[in-house]
Amino acid sequence: MEFRPCIDLHQGKVKQIVGATLNKENQEVIENYVSTYDSSYYADMFKKDKLKGGHVIMLGEGNKDAAIKALQSYPEGLQVGGGINAENAEEFLAAGASHVIVTSYIFHDGELKMDRLQRLVDKIGKEKLVIDLSCKQKDGKWYVVTDKWTRFSKIEITPSTIKDLENYCDEFLVHAADVEGKRGGIAENLVEILADAVSIPTTYAGGVSSMKDLENFKELSRGNLNVTIGSALDIFGGDLSYQEVVEYCR
Repeated sequence: MEFRPCIDLHQGKVKQIVGATLNKENQEVIENYVSTYDSSYYADMFKKDKLKGGHVIMLGEGNKDAAIKALQSYPEGLQVGGGINAENAEEFLAAGASHVIVTSYIFHDGELKMDRLQRLVDKIGKEKLVIDLSCKQKDGKWYVVTDKWTRFSKIEITPSTIKDLENYCDEFLVHAADVEGKRGGIAENLVEILADAVSIPTTYAGGVSSMKDLENFKELSRGNLNVTIGSALDIFGGDLSYQEVVEYCR
């Protein structure tokens, strides 16, 4: 189990927000934390602590410069996602990203667009691609959600789906969107589903807010998943020690 750090960018600033409030009609984005430091500050921190595979996520427009600044501060140490497609993926890799992360480009109109996925793989290679399977629960099942987690796709998170997609990417990133940013504990059944199904590096995000949550995650995932933590960390205004998490996962 590795700890994978994150840098979430919104309106050009490093923030921790409740992702499910993005683009929701008649509701403002709920911000848990807005940092006074820029993206390179956190990239330098993660580089110093030798944490690989963290992700920089661009939440909407106006974040490209901040994302590239982070990537250039820690070349090959960070992945980048948010609006990635076959046309711009190479630009972010050239700027220093180890991988690009893709969701809405390939999960479009509720379907998996295999032609788009294949185009991306042909352009950059599967070894540079992370597929984001961020999801929400409906009728007891987990479905991939797109468009800043506002739209359900028809793609259910199942062992079969995971096995098929493993042929096209190097890693998965999975936000449990129902619990992400709420500091209320992990989505235990999703963790178990993923731990049983994946055979490539997979990072889970959502709900870890204490060392007890982290220990629960480790037990349920049996070491088969990596973990990321955002708003609960003290570096993002929370109570959970970043250094303690780093040392525990190390």
